[in-house]
Amino acid sequence: MSDLVLSVDCSTSGAKCIAWDMSGTEVASGSTQLPLSIPQPGFGEQDPHDWWNGTVTAVRQCLKSIDDLTRVKGLAVTHQRESFACIDSNNEPIRPAMLWLDTRAFDQVNRYGTARIHEITGKPANPTPAYYKLQWIRENEPETLERTARVVDVHAYLAHELTGVWRTSVASADPLGLVDLSTGDYSDEILASVGLSRDVLPELVDPGAVLGTLTEKAASALGLPAGLPIISGAGDGQSAGLGAGIIAPGSAYLNVGTGLISGSFSDHYVPSTAYRAMAGTLPGTVNYELFVGAGTFMISWFMSTFAGAEPVFADVPREVQWERKAQDIAPGAEGLFVLPYWNGQLTPYWDQNARGVMFGLTGAHTSAHIYRAVLEGIAFELRFCLEEAEGNLPAPIQEFVAMGGGTRSPLWCQIFADVLGRPVVLAGSDEATALGAGILAAVGSGLFESTHRAVSQMTSTTTRYEPTEQGMATYESHYRAYRQIYPALRPVFAATSGGAADAD
Repeated sequence: MSDLVLSVDCSTSGAKCIAWDMSGTEVASGSTQLPLSIPQPGFGEQDPHDWWNGTVTAVRQCLKSIDDLTRVKGLAVTHQRESFACIDSNNEPIRPAMLWLDTRAFDQVNRYGTARIHEITGKPANPTPAYYKLQWIRENEPETLERTARVVDVHAYLAHELTGVWRTSVASADPLGLVDLSTGDYSDEILASVGLSRDVLPELVDPGAVLGTLTEKAASALGLPAGLPIISGAGDGQSAGLGAGIIAPGSAYLNVGTGLISGSFSDHYVPSTAYRAMAGTLPGTVNYELFVGAGTFMISWFMSTFAGAEPVFADVPREVQWERKAQDIAPGAEGLFVLPYWNGQLTPYWDQNARGVMFGLTGAHTSAHIYRAVLEGIAFELRFCLEEAEGNLPAPIQEFVAMGGGTRSPLWCQIFADVLGRPVVLAGSDEATALGAGILAAVGSGLFESTHRAVSQMTSTTTRYEPTEQGMATYESHYRAYRQIYPALRPVFAATSGGAADAD
């Protein structure tokens, strides 16, 4: 019987556990949903206890399909990034955890989001990193910080439940915005600005290192043997890159999920607002991330807004029906453009005043045109982000390894390839994020001598979409027109939000 490792993916919506063999094949899995609290607009919170309870449920479900637990050699965690909890001296949460999607700290972003903070952390000023939310707590809930014995990311919280020690991965803590990317250590300058000392933060270790071993208490809860090695994981974005095999310059992963994230590899850090820089899964490396705030979110929006009046055929999913409709529309959607800023404009301008736009509508356009324009607009926006970033990348991107729910659309994958002018190849596993944690678990447990060796054995690709000459030629002129829309409307976005247009 072959060796196995477990990966736990504790995301915003649920916890999942997958057992992997050393070829990267999924052997067993379990999952459960997690509650999300939105007590008022712009807030996003969870009870940290739910992170652990969800992990217990997912692991126990997964283990039901494994008859010999001695095959399991290690466990690693990947997780929602930027989310954090304030823990008291009894290791209990003081308040609900604040999540990455919580945007209450806009005022703090405006006051503390300096070029210096960006330079240190690699994170352009926006409400996502925990740094700004900690400033909000300092100003609005000072008693919380007075009682705080630990500030922990999701990985650190679960690592403590598993091992009894407060440790976390550099690639898990870094998204909080408290780490100096040039050193891979906490920034004393940033900690001082928010009023935190190092002793409230978990110890940092490299991804793939042994965090500790499973305690008797945790082993009893999970149904695993005590003493199992617990391996340091990484945030979900970096883990997805590893699971897609992105460990060298020249290729990028493309995660077409609720939002669209594309990440590439570098062995050194160069600050730029054109991307978010995150500590990589290989020690001392960096992931450069392009971030479009609308991916399959836009598909869901379209379905709820436009698709309700259309007949539904029981044996054909609605998305497939609309894909067929969109295929009958010529590339370019007859002059209809969609700026996919339903959640603001992220890389490279980080313009939260920006709003979604349909440009070029005429009486000849139908809902099918809108659907195709949505698919094309997100691809245009990714190319826009890539062109802004590529001058700082260590090598031009030659291909994209894609995963996520959006890649189930062959039409969208081909649109990406034609708009980007580069091949789009699907990752061999639909669970690339969890696979990345599985790779770290396998390396940290001693089942491979290196991460490179584990990646070569455990990752693969499947369907390949090559850009077509006709598609690239058709989209070139449409893309050039698309690029002009946001700069023209930027002053309007600022004026209608009550702000002022930033200088280019």
